[in-house]
Amino acid sequence: MADDLRRDGLKNQVKGAKDEVEGQVRGDVGDAVDDHSEHLKGRVQEAKGKVQRKIGEAQESVSKDRD
Repeated sequence: MADDLRRDGLKNQVKGAKDEVEGQVRGDVGDAVDDHSEHLKGRVQEAKGKVQRKIGEAQESVSKDRD
């Protein structure tokens, strides 16, 4: 079970980091082309990615405590 939790934690960290970067780029592109809607969508995606990455970090931490 700890291995599953660790694997899930790593997956969440990777996907969250990817979404953070994509959201940041999307928001910056929205700024560059003066598209407020795209800027906001990017920042929301970035925030969701950050939350998912933090969840993954917590999962991994819990799995290490169980070892």
